[in-house]
Amino acid sequence: MTDLDQRLSPSPAGRALRRAAPALLVYAGVRALGLAVLAVWGAAAGKSPHTLLSARWDSLWYTRVAEHGYGWEVTLPDGSVHSNLAFFPLLPWLERLVSAVSPLSFADAGLVVSGLASLFAAAGIFAIADRLYGRRAGICAAALWAVLPVGIVQSMAYSESLFTALAAWSLYAVLSGRWVTAGLFASLAGLTRPVGAAVVAAIWVAAAVRMHRERRADPRMILGVVLAPVGAAAYVLWVGHRTGDGLLGYLDVQAGWGNGFDFGYAFARFVGEKFTSVPGALAGLGLIVGVALVVWLYVLGVRRKQPLPLLVYSGIVVALALCAAGYFGSKPRLLMPAFPLLLPVAVALARLRTSRSALVLGVVAVASAVYGAFWLHGSGPP
Repeated sequence: MTDLDQRLSPSPAGRALRRAAPALLVYAGVRALGLAVLAVWGAAAGKSPHTLLSARWDSLWYTRVAEHGYGWEVTLPDGSVHSNLAFFPLLPWLERLVSAVSPLSFADAGLVVSGLASLFAAAGIFAIADRLYGRRAGICAAALWAVLPVGIVQSMAYSESLFTALAAWSLYAVLSGRWVTAGLFASLAGLTRPVGAAVVAAIWVAAAVRMHRERRADPRMILGVVLAPVGAAAYVLWVGHRTGDGLLGYLDVQAGWGNGFDFGYAFARFVGEKFTSVPGALAGLGLIVGVALVVWLYVLGVRRKQPLPLLVYSGIVVALALCAAGYFGSKPRLLMPAFPLLLPVAVALARLRTSRSALVLGVVAVASAVYGAFWLHGSGPP
């Protein structure tokens, strides 16, 4: 190879981007469809899609943290206290940064961060599936994540896209043996959502298994293991110091929101109460089918010998989503980061003809876009 050939040959990053380009284009197309349907629905309903995406529910809490910092709370009529300390800081920090270097408001900065993070997440999901099962499966995996029924959240000023991006690339780094990178991404994920503990656990388990097999400790692996929990631990300790309740401070904050881990008792009771009427029974049956599908996909991943870090990560995400008390309408959103559940389906789609897999994904994408618009114009995510 001549010097000219070397200069003209793409860099590793360029080759990776070129390989992932079809997945990113498909992903962007699905999300654009969802936003277009939301815009049409909003015009017909007289509601602003921009407001629905950037200035309702949790997005308002994140924006307030970005603008005013921590320390704001609301006392409800029943005496419970909703504190903004429940919201981890990385998304508000990024909103503040983007707003500081641009003319965007904090809310619009949140949309920008979420949009870019969703592409980063799709690229990470593609990279994992491509490494394990091939490029076609990678494209299908990214597309499946886009067409989730609550996929519209990926385009909102919420933290799910940012967290999924950091988790996916942390797990990819583990699979490729880049332990320090994995630890850094895990630490950032821990600054994004409480479920960052799932990423930390995946790294720790993978490292423990490797140390057991090789009977030695790689210094880079140890450093990655140490770095992984730093983000979450720092925030939780800071909240405990601020509230004066020590290690239990953050748990007390979450308890004020009605959140807590009860092994699924409250959710089971919620589902059971649906069977007191005919319409409610249909909803309850739908919830049972949905939970069964999630469990089946996880079991399928185990049977297909999915890598251990992915199983640990998705298992903890699912357990925290289904076995925690709180607002039950948020559970589909909380399950969204569990992207390894989609890998068996992606492999199955990749085995079909391109025309057939495109047809399946296209139909589901339309249904997802319609449901997303309906959802945001109704109860929407909490």
